[in-house]
Amino acid sequence: MGFKGKKAGAVISALALLTSMIFAGCGGDNQQAAGKTPVKAMKVLQQDTNVSYSYPGQLKGTDDVEVHSRVSGSIMEKYFKGGDTVVEGQPLYRIDSRQYESAVIEAQANLHKAESDLRTAQDDLYRDEMLFSEKAISEQELFNQRENVKANMATVDSERAAVRKAQENLDDTIVYAPMSGRLSVDDVAVGTYATAGTTKLVSIGSLDPIYAQFSVSETEYLDILAKAEEEGTSYAKGSEALPDVKIVLSNGYEYPLVGKLTAADRSFNDNSGSLTIKALFSNPYKTLLPGMFARVKFFDVMVKDAVLVPQRAVQQLLEESFVLVVDENGKSLSKNVVLGEKVGSYYIVKKGVTKDDTVIVDGLTNLQSGKDLDVTMVTADDMGFSLKETSDIVNKS
Repeated sequence: MGFKGKKAGAVISALALLTSMIFAGCGGDNQQAAGKTPVKAMKVLQQDTNVSYSYPGQLKGTDDVEVHSRVSGSIMEKYFKGGDTVVEGQPLYRIDSRQYESAVIEAQANLHKAESDLRTAQDDLYRDEMLFSEKAISEQELFNQRENVKANMATVDSERAAVRKAQENLDDTIVYAPMSGRLSVDDVAVGTYATAGTTKLVSIGSLDPIYAQFSVSETEYLDILAKAEEEGTSYAKGSEALPDVKIVLSNGYEYPLVGKLTAADRSFNDNSGSLTIKALFSNPYKTLLPGMFARVKFFDVMVKDAVLVPQRAVQQLLEESFVLVVDENGKSLSKNVVLGEKVGSYYIVKKGVTKDDTVIVDGLTNLQSGKDLDVTMVTADDMGFSLKETSDIVNKS
């Protein structure tokens, strides 16, 4: 082999050696990366935090009344459509009145007969008094006739009451709205036989104002009272001093008008340990309807030294909540936590972690406890976390 051939062979050997070193180095890096799971983590926060109390609730009409007929009979006419708004005293139904008309005529006839009998008895009494003055009849006969007049007078009073009752029954064949409000759509149809006091013909309720009803625990109730006293408000000072309340509907829309806490149950429920509270809202445009679900929110309460973890760091399995933290050996460690209120992008954690913990906020997919970690420390700004309340509320004019 010539000089040029030896030189070319040396170059090729050097290139092969370099290539093997490069691939060997890359293989080492890949093996190192494969041994650790890349995650992003941040320190748990601990600071004084304002918590806006929020509770699931349901809207209730201030006055919900079932309309029943006072007399029995078939419904002959209906003067409304389901869902109509009516005013107090407006006719709703007409019940078959024929038997009640007959009852009035019969009662009036009985009254006329009783009045006639009374007049006859009174005439007889007048005659007997004249005869007694002439000693033509005994005192006992006069006494008996006086009692006969009294009996006839009682019969007249009874028949007059029967006429009034029969007339009231006839009048009650027209069913009127007991209050102003909106009617339900589950009204009965013409032809239905209505039993007095039993058959629900329709229901009616007032929509303005309207209640939001919700429940609070004993601890939350005491916190509310403490905050109310701190701000100079309390139930004892009257409705004008009670705190403002907001509601957020199920689609995320925040109702623009504020309400007031107006009523609380007299005791905690023995089974649930909760207290039922009502907040009253003006509803001039009938936007709110009874039966709607809403979240009820009112004033902030300061929680001292609250421990906060990002919501995205919290995982849930069955009824347990837990987070994965970075332990002192750089491995993942699962910790069960007891969650409190949501505050912006965070949960208040009542138990399970401390400010010294580093919680994993990204790379949690399929991550288990005990894994070696390649940790990148991040800040709340890096992740877009905030203690300010975020909302999907739709602004509607």
